[in-house]
Amino acid sequence: MKDRKKQKILVLVASAFLIAGSLSACGAGEGGTAPGGAGSEGNDGSAETSMQQVGEVTVMSVTSLPEGSWQGQVEFPDRKGYVDDTLAMNSMYSFHGYEDQGILYLTVGEGVQSFDLFINNRRIDTGTFTAGTFAVDYAAVAVNGTNTVQVTHIEPQDLAKAVTVSVPYPTVIAGTPAEVGIDEASLKAIDRVISADVRNGFSSAQLAIIKDGKLVCQKSWGLANSYTPDGRRIDAGPAVTNETLYDLASNTKMYGAAYAAQVLVDRGELSLDEKIVDIIGPEFVDNTIEIRYAGFDGEYPGLDTIKEWKAGITVRNIMMHQAGFPDSGHYHNQKFDQINQGLDQSADNVLYVADANKEKTLREGICRTPLLAKPGTKTLYSDIDYMLLGLVIEKKTGQDLDRFLSETFWEPMGLTHVTYKPLEHGFTKADCAATELNGNTRDGVVDFPGVRRETLQGEVHDEACYYTMEGVSGHAGLFANATDLAKLASVMLTGGYGNTRFFSKDTRDLFIAPQAGGVPNYGIGWWRQGDDRRSWYFGSQAPDSTVGHQGWTGTLTMIDFENDLVVAYLTNAINTPVYEPTSMANANQFSGRYYTASTLGFVPQLLYMGLGAGGRDPQEAIENVLQDMVREKQKLVDQAAEAAGGELPEDHPIRRALQALEEAAQ
Repeated sequence: MKDRKKQKILVLVASAFLIAGSLSACGAGEGGTAPGGAGSEGNDGSAETSMQQVGEVTVMSVTSLPEGSWQGQVEFPDRKGYVDDTLAMNSMYSFHGYEDQGILYLTVGEGVQSFDLFINNRRIDTGTFTAGTFAVDYAAVAVNGTNTVQVTHIEPQDLAKAVTVSVPYPTVIAGTPAEVGIDEASLKAIDRVISADVRNGFSSAQLAIIKDGKLVCQKSWGLANSYTPDGRRIDAGPAVTNETLYDLASNTKMYGAAYAAQVLVDRGELSLDEKIVDIIGPEFVDNTIEIRYAGFDGEYPGLDTIKEWKAGITVRNIMMHQAGFPDSGHYHNQKFDQINQGLDQSADNVLYVADANKEKTLREGICRTPLLAKPGTKTLYSDIDYMLLGLVIEKKTGQDLDRFLSETFWEPMGLTHVTYKPLEHGFTKADCAATELNGNTRDGVVDFPGVRRETLQGEVHDEACYYTMEGVSGHAGLFANATDLAKLASVMLTGGYGNTRFFSKDTRDLFIAPQAGGVPNYGIGWWRQGDDRRSWYFGSQAPDSTVGHQGWTGTLTMIDFENDLVVAYLTNAINTPVYEPTSMANANQFSGRYYTASTLGFVPQLLYMGLGAGGRDPQEAIENVLQDMVREKQKLVDQAAEAAGGELPEDHPIRRALQALEEAAQ
């Protein structure tokens, strides 16, 4: 046991923090294993061989303090640097941590004869501490939430910087649902629903759950590609594993562009109130053309006024979707009616960008695009906003967005399964969950020059990202597996990972605060639960402060600050046939959209039933709600039949989805 403890501390010191080893699966069903996770933070602390158990903690001397940026680094005595009536604060420092993990570093100065040390009110014997740096493994006394280190009674009293405490951020370690208070019944119910859907025609899914710094669930279902281009079900093929990458679609907005912006704002390198024209250049305003949108908000003011409005657009405006842009410029499609914002084979798209790349799309597309509303007056969800934000970040950093994200987040966190353009970064098609069966044609309904027609696998589905932004954009293009995405999302809980700081809690709180003007379901980019405004995604039991995002391909992330909970649920619901494609009116009605697994919010809805059980068996309540879900699905079947003017065919996907739910509820 002692040798194992020593080996653990050596690993902790070498990597500056504990990283998950083997990771638990959740539930039972189709596809997937639970491969071990790996990663590394700073590795500059050279471990000595001296190690000792000191009560409930283990202490090891190190040759130097590892390099990095810290959750906190404080000097005692008088850590605040001054003395006033609040005397106790000078002896204590509090930080965020989790049970069963935790390293902090103590650097003891020359001349220190003695001092007292407490961690979470547990006295640590300091009799053997000498001048130097020590790694203290306090996992045995760590608690979920606020942890406190206390340094007092330093002798001699007149020393400055006698003891320096450096605190890394928590990471994600292996755990089990029971350890964090999640009843397995809820996870089994989730598994039953997704497994039944896959048996009855749904494509695939992947789930990762982190609570209290522990990865307690990772699970996968289905095949990487589920249908042939002509809509026939594939019975055998590469299965989705926990390492399969999914096209995140608009979740890219948060974990790509918004994360980058939060870091730059925290560093003081970007201001939310900076005007876009000052970053992009005068052509952002000067090149604007006149389009009298049919959906213009209010009386059309004229091109000169729209240019004035555009000159005032700020970073905050585009991040809050309040810049006034339409939802998309459709710069890739020659046949798009800008006035009525719809596909039209007889129309000529005045914003079409031929032979597009990023810079050309910016100059000939975005800069020319007029507004639908005055900036700051209306929330209009728009891909253009985050295409523009990604370009702003590239201008500010002098780096491509993917390189900046990799160097800032993915590499320091040891994330190996998050990337843009996976086929160019060591992944194969079989490593990626496929999306649309016939390129971007919606099974033949959509056509434009250069449109992809083959099944998309490992290439971003989003048309604007692929055709006009070279596959790397702030609004779409990221691929990840659920586990790495959940780890990336967990940064919002703490602001850092290991010995890498990303942004302060103040910066985080700025971005997740509800928008003014009666839009509580939006922060600065982040989707908020607000007053039960996002229950379709986050479930009805999620706290109001819960944030996250959704992606068009069928992806969901959810971050619950009150419960230290992260959920990453990924599907490729559009890897299914379009049901009876006849026109643009039903071109997006993929069969996969009918299934419960594609509703996304059912996962947190069932999960919270197990999380909030409080030791009481939730099984009966879960079974009851599953039966009610069947009744609700039957209502949808009846509505669809009425709309169709008669009985639905047996193979209609909504009838198959009902059958799947009936199986899950048995």
